[in-house]
Parts: sequence; structure tokens; C-alpha cells
Amino acid sequence: MNERYQRHIQLAEIGLEGQKKLSQARILVVGAGGLGCPILQYLAASGVGHIGIVDFDVVSLSNLHRQILYTDADIGKNKALCAQKKLQGMNPAVSVKAYPFRLTLENYREILSDYEVIMDGTDNFQTRYLISDACVLLNKPMVFGALYKFEGQVSVFNYQNGPTYRCLFPKPPKAGEVPNCNEIGVLGLLPGIIGMFQAMEALKIILNLGSILNGKILYYNVLEHRQQLLSFQRNEKEIQKIIEAGTPEVLEDAPCETPILSLQQINSPKDYIWIDVREVGESPKITAPFPLIHVPLSEREKFASLQKETRPKIFFCQSGVRSQTAVQVAQSYGITQCYSLQEGAETIRYWIKKHYEREAD
Repeated sequence: MNERYQRHIQLAEIGLEGQKKLSQARILVVGAGGLGCPILQYLAASGVGHIGIVDFDVVSLSNLHRQILYTDADIGKNKALCAQKKLQGMNPAVSVKAYPFRLTLENYREILSDYEVIMDGTDNFQTRYLISDACVLLNKPMVFGALYKFEGQVSVFNYQNGPTYRCLFPKPPKAGEVPNCNEIGVLGLLPGIIGMFQAMEALKIILNLGSILNGKILYYNVLEHRQQLLSFQRNEKEIQKIIEAGTPEVLEDAPCETPILSLQQINSPKDYIWIDVREVGESPKITAPFPLIHVPLSEREKFASLQKETRPKIFFCQSGVRSQTAVQVAQSYGITQCYSLQEGAETIRYWIKKHYEREAD
């Protein structure tokens, strides 16, 4: 162990005892995407002994400009399982456990209970508030990171009786009020910077080192090299609501459960009718040797024409977000066998090319 971590051990503030603490640490990373990739890489390289990864999503082509743990060969594979294999290759001394499914109200307690620090690498408010409430109930620190175009945020919640995420943001924004990176974009380098800040906070917690971002949120703008550090207070009212409820609050604006399919699950594309719900002019254009129609979500009343269609229906869009709404609209018309495709248009185009190249061979 000494040689791999020699530069750590040489630091008087860490030393051999500190490195042993890292080897015994248990850290869970929820989300193995833009933020999760640098967090995972640096935790594993630093010798954190036990790492958990929660992610139901699969690698898509549009991920690769910022999720540098993955390559083209990983497209279509589950991120948690893929990251597990990569990290074990990076540092075989580290134990990595993959949870290739969603974090939910039903499983959060069983998963989070096994770890001492929880890393938020998510990109949606439903999961973030679930993590926050769960950390309050289980008394775990939550290391938070978020991205918006060229700006990132980092903080540590619920650390040593400090404020929680709900103390800063008591209620989530309404659906559609705040776009995610799938809709508005993000500079590829930014998740690496913010993810490394998060990994650093996790190590500081384990090592009891330096000043933790407890009750503080760091804003970092990469275009202007501007940093702001703002303080906020613990909100007892918000915290007590969660403690008294005894369970994380279900968000009012959380989307309904939608049947979701991944390209990995589709063996015969011709057995389905595929519906592109993107607006006219969105790229890339998808052409395919199987039944595919274009019905923009803005013209959702046309979904009614699918009522007589007996084949299963796959709705897709640019990122897998609008297609979930499309499924819910179709179901409201009484249309059955509807699925939202997990992957977006860029990955679909890549998959079609690869799938039919194999058939031709």
C-alpha cells in the first residue's frame, strides 16, 4: 500500500494513519455521469476502500464529451456496472459494488445504510431530494454538486448537525422551470472540476481535514474565473418535518412511473412501431429500416391515431425526457403497450448503424 499512496503518506496532515482511514472508508456515489465519473476516479485512485455506485442509466454517445470514464465501446452498457469494472482495473485494492438500478423510496435505506458518506452526482430534483431526506433520516453527510452551462455549485449537507439541502432549497422548482444539461447543454470540462471539488470534500470528511463546506455553498464560474462562497443556516422546521414523517417526502411534481425500455433490451426492432416526438428541425434526423413515424410532442393530439395500433410502441426524443411525457399522454388516450426509450436520438442513430451492420455481416 505504501508505494501506491506514497505522496499521500508524505503529507504530514495525512500520513500512514490517514491513508488507513481512507482504505477503511465507505462512500456511496449516486449517479455515475458527468459528476460521478471524476468523483469515482479520484476516490478509487486515492485508495477509498469501499465504493458503491448507484445508476440505472446506460452510456450514450452524447455522454462521452464529459463522462471520461467511458469510451465508444461502452455505449449501451449500464453505467454502474461499466464504472465498477473500470475502477477495479484502476485500483484492484479497492472494493467496488454496483447498484445498476434507480435509488427509490423502497431501496434507499438498505443501500445508504451501508455507507458513511453519500455523494450526490444526480441530475434531477426527484432523486436529489430523496438523497437529502434519506441522509437526514439516516444521519449521513451528503456531498452535493450541480451544474448549469458554465457554472457549478458544491456544498456539504447534514454534516455534524449542519444545514441540509432543504434548508437551502425547501421546495423543488416546478417541472420544466429549471432545464437540465440534456436540454440546455454543459461545458464538458465543468463536471470534472466540480466532481473533483466534491471528491475533495469527501476525503476531508473521512480525514477530518481542513474546512468542510458545511453551511456554505461554493459557486464557481469557469468563464470568468469567479468564485463565490455563500453561507446559509440550518432550518429546524424543514428538518423536523422529515424526521417526524419518518420517510423521504415524495415530490408533488415528480413524474409518474413510466414504462422504460433500453436499446439493450430490443432484439427485433421491426416488432415495434417507433415514434419520434422531437420537434420539426431537431437533429440528428433518424431514418431506419423499421416502422418509424414522427409525431412532435407539441402535436400530442395526433397520438390518438395510435389507438388501433396493436404493436408495442416506443417513444423517443433527444434525451429520454420528453418521451416519458409522451408515454403518459398516450396512456391518457387509452393507448396500451407504450414505452419510453431510455436513450436519446444520437445514441439511437449510432445503435441503428451498428445493429444493421451486424445483420449484414
